[in-house]
Amino acid sequence: MSHHVYKQLDLTGSSPDSIEDAVSTAIAKAHETVRNIQWFTVTDTRGRVVDGKVAHWQVSIKVGFTLE
Repeated sequence: MSHHVYKQLDLTGSSPDSIEDAVSTAIAKAHETVRNIQWFTVTDTRGRVVDGKVAHWQVSIKVGFTLE
């Protein structure tokens, strides 16, 4: 079994549609420049309310990836 070293990034994604879309947006953007993304952990979830309805989601995540 080989040894690995991992690093984590803190990201915040946003979406007017859903928590899942906010997470996916953050991971997709990070994937443009970060290789070997392996996992994520949700660390915070926030939202904006307009006229008594959820108008926007913000989700903070830690994304883990292996170093080469």
